[in-house]
Amino acid sequence: MFLNATVTFVADSSNHPLLERAHQYHRSGNLTEAAKGYRKFLKKDPRHAGALYLLGCVEYQRGKNEAATDLLIEAATLSPHEPDYHNALGLALTAIQNYADAERSFRRAIQLDNRAAFHTNLALLHKRQNRLADAANSLRQALALQPDDTELLCETGDIVQETGDYSAASALYQQALQLDPQLARAWYSRGCAENATQEYITAAYCFRNAVDLQPDWLQARHNLARALYETGQVSEAVQHFKVCASQPHAASAQSRAMLAVVIPGDPTADNQSVLDARSTWAENDLPAPHPRPARRVNSERLRIGYVSSFFSRDNWMKPVWGLINHHDRAAFHVNLFSDAPETAIKHGYRPDFSDRFFNTSSLSNEGLATLIREAQIDILIDLNGYSNMRRLPLYNFRPAPVILGWFNMYATTGMSCFDYLIGDAQAIPAAEESFYSEKILRVPGSYLTFDVNYPVPPVSEPPHLTQSSITFGSLASQYKLTPDVLAAWARILQAAPRSSLFLKNKHLGSATTRQYLCDVFLKHGIPTERLVLEGPDDHYAFLCAYDRIDIALDPFPYNGGTTTTEALWQGVPVITFRGDRWAGRTSSSILHAAELVDFVASDQESYISLATRKAACRDQLAELRRSMRSKLSASPVCDTATFALHMEQLYLQASGKLIA
Repeated sequence: MFLNATVTFVADSSNHPLLERAHQYHRSGNLTEAAKGYRKFLKKDPRHAGALYLLGCVEYQRGKNEAATDLLIEAATLSPHEPDYHNALGLALTAIQNYADAERSFRRAIQLDNRAAFHTNLALLHKRQNRLADAANSLRQALALQPDDTELLCETGDIVQETGDYSAASALYQQALQLDPQLARAWYSRGCAENATQEYITAAYCFRNAVDLQPDWLQARHNLARALYETGQVSEAVQHFKVCASQPHAASAQSRAMLAVVIPGDPTADNQSVLDARSTWAENDLPAPHPRPARRVNSERLRIGYVSSFFSRDNWMKPVWGLINHHDRAAFHVNLFSDAPETAIKHGYRPDFSDRFFNTSSLSNEGLATLIREAQIDILIDLNGYSNMRRLPLYNFRPAPVILGWFNMYATTGMSCFDYLIGDAQAIPAAEESFYSEKILRVPGSYLTFDVNYPVPPVSEPPHLTQSSITFGSLASQYKLTPDVLAAWARILQAAPRSSLFLKNKHLGSATTRQYLCDVFLKHGIPTERLVLEGPDDHYAFLCAYDRIDIALDPFPYNGGTTTTEALWQGVPVITFRGDRWAGRTSSSILHAAELVDFVASDQESYISLATRKAACRDQLAELRRSMRSKLSASPVCDTATFALHMEQLYLQASGKLIA
């Protein structure tokens, strides 16, 4: 949004009846009759600056900008000291994209009469030239003349926000709200500024006020939902996304997409609602699936293609590289389709001379589909899931005969183009297969068998040895810390009175997010001094934070995956329970394969009591910590060679080369 260009119509002092009548038409909005009247007058007095100016304004309003420019140049030449003439000429010159002369005209108008409207028009010109800093400066000069103009405050805030100075923009919106607390636009714009700096608690507060003032403002409601989700208030976020998704509006498709992303983490959702949300998005907002290509015949090696936007993320790729490095290249031709160059992969991947690596970062989905078809891939494996929705439409082009999902999946895709998902018996029980649009294939053990193949800190001694009390902790993302999770963790702290809770994630760099958590725990009777809340670090330092945790607590219904494997590798056992959906069974899958089943509870109540019991077994925790890496290395969860054999059997089965 931007202030409208301002033209002031100045009546001529001569009060000539013909000119006055034309001016009346002009003021009433009858531009055709006004133009006729001005022209008729100018036939009598062709050098009348006022009439030339007014006719120029009419032509500008009618979109006849070349004619307007000529008239206004003549008027300004005849009466060079009239600021309105120069202002109107600046607008006409802007419309014909003669920006240099337009700027001179506006500055001449300001020189003659320092009006806020003239500064505003100059700001509009600067914005059209993408000179945002200059536009912000011009608007600030307008504000100096009209400091109580809430619309001008908001417009200045918008420009300042576009320059990237979100703090200054937020301050301008707050000034507007002090003058008018009912100004929904200012609440919304301040929410956007706070959102841009990941101040999601404040952003949610602002967007909520905007929605309260204008309940039908769907973009504000959508943004509110996103901010709530980022802070862990997932169930409320889902309800707002559903409202937006049900309405015919530009925000509807955005909300259906976000609903598909977040719903597995909603405690009030179930398997059916996850399937419904994702199927609805796929059916409404994705192109129709293309025909399936024919399968290759008589091929010696199965061509498998892995698609990922995250091959360069060492910590994420622990299960992926463990599989790929152990593939039998005599039977499988490995192709990697990566949204990052191979040089960005620092650890993990051990390329074989026969592998093919494709940097796909510059390709559209259609372009990538063409590349995959040309590579004649037999089985295409998606490693992104809903972590990169931009790539999901790729699969509706059906670039390979068989498409399956693995690794970054924790629910159905809801997309008919996916043939299979790969999980395990812990993650996806047979009784729940009806909630998947894909066929389910299972590996023995965990579908997230992993190999740590990048630098990590050594395992430390448990902190309780020096602190004489147990520290529970979680390094899970903030959006997984729902109110139900926080309530359960408060009960654990109450049951272990001398214990403390250490939380660390990128959103806890925000003081308002830390205060939000402190307030929630205080409502549950846990004082702030029992909490340690920290923001982000580089990954190695992030892993060092496990040195300060005795027992990791798994969030629910959206478990840790990477965080669970990292905690275990740093010697920290993870307490979890077997949830009611795949997203809530990921850690159970890992812990069973790691032969740590005594850290898996049957339900939420048992989870709380199990954490309390384990906190009392300090000697066992210390011994387990010291032996954890060797224990993991000897367990099925790190036997990536055997895991690769199992995956290859599933690939052969899916391709029809092996009878199930």
